[in-house]
Amino acid sequence: MPLDKHALRVAILAALREEQQRQLSAAADAHEEATSEESRPENKWDTHSQEAAYLAEGQSRQVQEAGEAIGLFTALPLPAFSPADPVALGALVTLDSGGSLARYFLGPRAGGLTVATAEGEVMVMTPQSPIGRQVIGRRVGDEVVTPRGGRSVRARITAIS
Repeated sequence: MPLDKHALRVAILAALREEQQRQLSAAADAHEEATSEESRPENKWDTHSQEAAYLAEGQSRQVQEAGEAIGLFTALPLPAFSPADPVALGALVTLDSGGSLARYFLGPRAGGLTVATAEGEVMVMTPQSPIGRQVIGRRVGDEVVTPRGGRSVRARITAIS
């Protein structure tokens, strides 16, 4: 049974929203730490509050990036691909490396995010990722070389949808 890409998008969006909430909470905690009376420098070498402020700023950027990813995935067209079509944004790609199947969704952001579906796990890849660069523009039957565990592995594209 083929994977429903609309259901996959719902799972990706749920994971991104969860991550955004986690980062929002962490940013609030770091902001509280940076501005707390207890974090006042005890001497000129005490940088605790400054470090907490940098942390809060970084986490706030991650909240913003997650929000951008949510917007991009929400607006992403989910075209139907035939086996003759080249891999492009919105494609679900199955790779076979010596009998080991892996499924990837080519998305605009959130590379490396793995979501569980009823049909198995799917990892999001971006066009800029090592695997994404290998598969974009390729078709069913094409062979690619993908990185895995610090080495290169040959894989064949067995399905695009």
